[in-house]
Amino acid sequence: MIRATARRSLLALSLAALAACDEPALQVPADAGEPVLGLSAEQSARALAKVGDKVITLGDFGRTLERMDQFDRLRYQTKERRRELLSEIVDAELLALEARRRGLDKDAAVEDATRQILRDAMIAQARKGLPAPADIPAAQVRAYYEANADKFTEPERRRVAAIVVGDRALGEKVLKEAQKAASGSAWGELFLKHSLSAPKDKAASAPLDLAGELGIVSAPGDERGGHPQVPEPVRAAAFRIGSVGAVADELVEADGRFYIVRLSGLTAGHRRELAEAERSIRVAILQQMMQDQERALDEELRKKFPVEINDAALASVKLPGQLPGPGSAPQAETAKPPAPQPAQASDAGTPSTDASK
Repeated sequence: MIRATARRSLLALSLAALAACDEPALQVPADAGEPVLGLSAEQSARALAKVGDKVITLGDFGRTLERMDQFDRLRYQTKERRRELLSEIVDAELLALEARRRGLDKDAAVEDATRQILRDAMIAQARKGLPAPADIPAAQVRAYYEANADKFTEPERRRVAAIVVGDRALGEKVLKEAQKAASGSAWGELFLKHSLSAPKDKAASAPLDLAGELGIVSAPGDERGGHPQVPEPVRAAAFRIGSVGAVADELVEADGRFYIVRLSGLTAGHRRELAEAERSIRVAILQQMMQDQERALDEELRKKFPVEINDAALASVKLPGQLPGPGSAPQAETAKPPAPQPAQASDAGTPSTDASK
């Protein structure tokens, strides 16, 4: 913290020195913005350069530095490097002035980018009053923990492996052999010999005791605990197995195949204590504050600036390659193009009274 403060002070002194150079005095703008990087309001308002009618102040220069990464900022401790940066700022302003003169600021892409920048600036300004996660009161953290107990309860999870075959008779035979297998390596040998999911290159296969791994699941009915590679009947069978390393008593049929199911791992369910979950809770509370704040800001702005939506015009937008929507009449492949119709005046911004148009 001391080093960071020292760096900021050094930079502020460097900026002040830049403003004090023996250069012609420039007119100071009435509003130079908020002080920056430890500079006083008077220092921030000091003029460094003038481009057309635009005055570049020491505050402008400081804000450019402030937006940089702290290590990039260290490059500008010398007078020569600061002059280089000021020259870059001047060049950018020259290009911006010429772009405006040519009307490029009215280009649709530029206006879209400007709107996005202004949106981000508004949200950043609105968030200034929000606390840091560490400043959220402990009572609020505990209240969130107690109100969302289900989010901090971890269910029992089981790791499932299987030998997959396409024939019931073969499946019953392999099931008996698997139930007699006394080790993970014996299971792995059966997997490599019989499973449809076994790799063709045996040398590239997983360790024998991990053979046939499908994934980790929680008990049936837990929406959070499914796995795309574990069919539901296999998942249910895994929770009927009594111990890790054991094989299900029955052959499981799913998706037209037959599974010999093995329980290869188990993690007991538990509830995360408040101390364990506190950090994530603070982040979650802050994220909710941000969402609530943005929603409130949106509602406030919609009252201030009335919004009207033209649904008919919106529905008329057709994208290249777009498929017909529900209710659209299919076109026959051999249909002839319609006869030309007389041109009619239209106004895409006026809602149609016919919802089908």
